[in-house]
Amino acid sequence: MKTCVIIPTYNEVKHLGSLLHEVKNYLSDIIVINDGSSDSTAQVAASCGAVVITNLHNQGKGASLIKGFAYALEAGFESVLVMDGDGQHRPQDIPKFLAAAQDASWGLIVGNRMHDPRHMPVVRRLTNSIMSWYISRIVGRSIPDSQCGFRMIRKEALSRFNFSTTKFEIETEMFIEAARLGIAIVSVPIQSVYQDEKSHINPFTDTVRFFRYMFRRVWTTKS
Repeated sequence: MKTCVIIPTYNEVKHLGSLLHEVKNYLSDIIVINDGSSDSTAQVAASCGAVVITNLHNQGKGASLIKGFAYALEAGFESVLVMDGDGQHRPQDIPKFLAAAQDASWGLIVGNRMHDPRHMPVVRRLTNSIMSWYISRIVGRSIPDSQCGFRMIRKEALSRFNFSTTKFEIETEMFIEAARLGIAIVSVPIQSVYQDEKSHINPFTDTVRFFRYMFRRVWTTKS
């Protein structure tokens, strides 16, 4: 299966170089979406042999992923693996996704850090548990780690997804779209990594945006 790695980035020069070198041990086709970075993220990505797509201004994770997905589909990739550029996702876990992809029934594979969350900060662990429970109820599927951005998506699923969000809500929208289309969602255990990275999530703005999106989708579904 021809697979590429898509990494949305915003000022991730600190971790990106080492991440890309490690990823290339498993997959050679890497697409970095430089989302209006003010540092040398784009230059580092290009020097590591990645395809670099640049947004002139910061547009958000969702907008960056949509742009990367379009490129991957146009280039003929059969699946995409999405990773964060801040070092929270271990390239050593990539084989777990590739192994799970051997089953022909999958459409979306999601990393699961909650099988062993000891290294996850307590607040994030609690938030993740609540959000995962809530989203699992909404989509009618068991999703133990709904907040994990480490994901693999099959072309047949990706080409049918109809995204309407441009920020972090896209990770939730992906589950809702998969459930709406009857696409199988699979979870694989991965390691939880938290170092000195700084989250780009705004606790207030992104939480409000998330619940606004969920209210809109649930209300639309019931109408």
